[in-house]
Amino acid sequence: MEANPYGQGFLEGMELVIYILLRMLIFHSSFTWKHWVGLLVTSASYAVPYLQLAKMAQPTYAADGELLDGGFNMSTGGVCGYLHDVIFITSFVQVASIISGKFWYTYLVIPAFGAYKSFGFVKGFLPTGSEDALEDDKTRKKREKMEKRTSRTKFVKTRAR
Repeated sequence: MEANPYGQGFLEGMELVIYILLRMLIFHSSFTWKHWVGLLVTSASYAVPYLQLAKMAQPTYAADGELLDGGFNMSTGGVCGYLHDVIFITSFVQVASIISGKFWYTYLVIPAFGAYKSFGFVKGFLPTGSEDALEDDKTRKKREKMEKRTSRTKFVKTRAR
């Protein structure tokens, strides 16, 4: 089965061509060494997830040619979804950085999301607060007042006949 020529690799190649044409040829006066570093970073940010996805999707065959594993389903979430997100964020950063260098800060979304997911995972292992936690005076007085009010005997007025 041949790879689709208009797949993920085509997308990355087109963005690289757009970046080179616009940033290096048209805006060449403002092109500095930082842009070369950015080009290398975005190229690596394309290559690493793309190669990982290609490795995950590759089928496994037995010695006699029988199909053992058809490869990973690319439409599932999890790591596969995160790798796709990295590729799409990289695409956005590379094209948008032609307009302004401030778009490089968009890359901070990736570690921020990782920290958010990790915190949710780690939070499950942390001990929770106990019932004997310290309470402030206002809360304590309010609780005592409610306990006193509920412990009183209630008298019901009835009509005498």
